[in-house]
Amino acid sequence: MSTIDPALIALERALGSGRVITDPDVLASYAVDESEVPPHPPEAAVRVKEAREVADVMRICSEHAVPVTPRAGGTGRTGGAVPLAGGVVLAFEQMTRIKGIEEEDLIAVVEPGVVLGELHRAVEALGLFYPPDPNSLASCTLGGNVAENAGGPRALRYGCTRDYVLGLRVVTADGTELSVGKRTVKGVTGYDLTSLLVGSEGTLAITTEITLKLLPKPESVVTMMVLLPDLVSAGRAVTGVLRRGILPRCMELLDEATLAIVRPETSLPISEAARALLLIELDGEAGALETQLERAGNAVMEAGASDVLVARHGGERDKLWAARRELSRALRKRARYKLAEDVVVPRSRIAALIETCQGISQRSKIAMPSYGHAGDGNIHVNFLWNDPSEEPVVHAAIEEMFKAVIALGGTLTGEHGIGVLKAPFLPLEQAPELIALQERVKTLFDPKNILNPGKIFPSHVAKFHGAC
Repeated sequence: MSTIDPALIALERALGSGRVITDPDVLASYAVDESEVPPHPPEAAVRVKEAREVADVMRICSEHAVPVTPRAGGTGRTGGAVPLAGGVVLAFEQMTRIKGIEEEDLIAVVEPGVVLGELHRAVEALGLFYPPDPNSLASCTLGGNVAENAGGPRALRYGCTRDYVLGLRVVTADGTELSVGKRTVKGVTGYDLTSLLVGSEGTLAITTEITLKLLPKPESVVTMMVLLPDLVSAGRAVTGVLRRGILPRCMELLDEATLAIVRPETSLPISEAARALLLIELDGEAGALETQLERAGNAVMEAGASDVLVARHGGERDKLWAARRELSRALRKRARYKLAEDVVVPRSRIAALIETCQGISQRSKIAMPSYGHAGDGNIHVNFLWNDPSEEPVVHAAIEEMFKAVIALGGTLTGEHGIGVLKAPFLPLEQAPELIALQERVKTLFDPKNILNPGKIFPSHVAKFHGAC
């Protein structure tokens, strides 16, 4: 028997016949996520249905020192769900219940396999609102959102996933079930382990239930598409809106290279003269919104906007957002290979970052269209190329871009996590002592290093360097 066989036998006994999947064709679907990390098939997968089964899997895998990679929607961009170490994939596609929506307390309780878009529809039907909205909301799940601390365009006004997770039920590496956090808006009992676990990329514990804070649904929403002659004007527009005391829920930026790709893909009237585009979305009470809209419009016109298109109704707004939400796919059609790096700089340095990227693109001959969340400085820089021989040039360009981000006072990731792909660059931002402290936290939670091994830390990923 191979070293994993005794664990698989024990899992079959604990969960029942047919629950442990070893069919290579099925396992191939668990070998990748939406990143560029090469496939790594696990030796088995288990589709769990409840928390008790998760605890059984972890207890058995801990006893046999078998690696476990938790997987929700598989929509990650940095390789967090790729089972580098093989072992067992713990799949949550059957834990999809919205267990409760408590309207009076503004709380939702969900399982990790719930698709984010389904939660949005469920709470909005009751006049409630769950703000986080990554562009993959039609397919990403709440478990993955918690693991990566997902954000999205509305993070400017409302924050990221961590701001809405009140409590978690989790299973630790040895199979112990724990409840952390609370069901109340306030609470400071003990260490804030909930915040620690959100964004830990499945390396510390496995989530089986999530208690989320909800908000009342905004009464009205309006979206502006603003065309500008250059990035400097776009920066002035962003600053001008904020300085007028207006906090939009979204301020999205598309640079010149991205606009060139978007124009053929949309029916929107984007003139050839535009070198930057802003999508600005406001929400609130209908009466107050008209005043904010007028002030925001004045701000962008003073900044040099050449055209402003306003959409007040759902269908009109959906049309404006369609081009933004399909950007990743539109870019992917333009080249054989694509890598997207989400980085964050202070708002005032967005133009400097994109100009730096334009310079790197010119020198490297690698296309680098950029877009993202101008309101909070979270920019998605894309790298497009067609010839496999260009890959070393691409990786050199990525490293140069990361160094520029740090020099501008920024950070390596805003919402996609570190995973596999960004782990080698962690020392650019964090001191060795800080990395070592985090590794000790990992060891405390997971002394056998079986929970999603090979992620976040350079020394952990280096063990699989030849395969990555």
